[in-house]
Amino acid sequence: MSRLFDARDTLVRLILLDLSGLSYLIFGGGHGGTPVAGTTQWVLAGAAFAGTLLLHRRPLVSLVVQAALLAAAFALVDDATINIVGASWMLFEVTMWAGRLRTVGWCVALVAAVHVSDTITDPIGQLRSNLFGLTAVIGLPLLAGMVVRTTRELGRQAAERVVQEQRRHESESRAARADERNAIARELHDVVAHHVASMVLRVGVARHVLPGLDPKAAEVFDDVHRSGTTALADLRRLVGVLRDPDGVRGDAALTAIDPSALPAALDGAVETARRGGLVVDAEVSGPLAALDAVRGLAVLRLTQEALTNVAKHAGTTAHARLIVAVTADRVEWEVSDDGGPGVTEPAPPGGGHGIIGMRERVEVLGGELEAGPYGNGWRVRTALPGAA
Repeated sequence: MSRLFDARDTLVRLILLDLSGLSYLIFGGGHGGTPVAGTTQWVLAGAAFAGTLLLHRRPLVSLVVQAALLAAAFALVDDATINIVGASWMLFEVTMWAGRLRTVGWCVALVAAVHVSDTITDPIGQLRSNLFGLTAVIGLPLLAGMVVRTTRELGRQAAERVVQEQRRHESESRAARADERNAIARELHDVVAHHVASMVLRVGVARHVLPGLDPKAAEVFDDVHRSGTTALADLRRLVGVLRDPDGVRGDAALTAIDPSALPAALDGAVETARRGGLVVDAEVSGPLAALDAVRGLAVLRLTQEALTNVAKHAGTTAHARLIVAVTADRVEWEVSDDGGPGVTEPAPPGGGHGIIGMRERVEVLGGELEAGPYGNGWRVRTALPGAA
């Protein structure tokens, strides 16, 4: 029903109405062998057909035209059926689409006045039949139009309620996520950061109070101290992100890094992997320091996560290869390994949580992460589009 009386199908409805009126004129038959339609009736009917089609986007104007043609038909022809139906149908269209109900009332009054002017001279005995006729040609179109109008309004209100419910649900979800971020931030600050700070402090004390440390042991202490200090700084920054995500453009994946510090940070990630036993070949080309802060951090975090995965799954003596190629419009990044002497923990086809986090970070920047078997080992790579 909603499609049948849709505003886009008004012309189709009126074409079908005109075709039915034309069939009535041609095949309606007559009285005593004479055809129903004479020349005057054809002229009035043709004007009614043309008016409905030409003014199908302006139902109010079309109704006025049909009412005028109906008044002429009452005065000039014996059978005004075509013009009666035309005026009644346009009253139906106006009732469906008029912006205000007051407009509908004026249109009802106009059509009723035309009909009353034709029957005002009829005998009193025909009053009942005249009132019934008005009910058919005015009441039925008005009732049908109001039904369609009300149905459409109820559908619109239902759609608005659905949208409002979606907005309410999204608002509640955002509030729940904000509460969860605050809870995580408190846990990170009160528990994790506290213990990491304690570990860093104790390692720093141990470096100074233990006399005659072996140089290799001292190097391990220094490495642990640096890693702990870096982790503590990252934890503090993450706590700030969780508590004020708008401060870092609304997403923790977009936390930035100073571009000038990226080459040194990337070298540090590679050196950390090498100190853990990995053999890492790094091939970095292009203006790495020219990357924007967001993509720079993405390259650093992807490298750290990928090298950690190599050590975890291929063993700490595996051979890894890092490729970073920076051009004017894209950043190509890849980490692969040879599988090592023996895989200590097979990597699942879909990757673990590390791969999921890497994929989410890449998708935020408009790229797509590829991860899968490569020879005897594993390869992870992506191409990030350059910043606009």
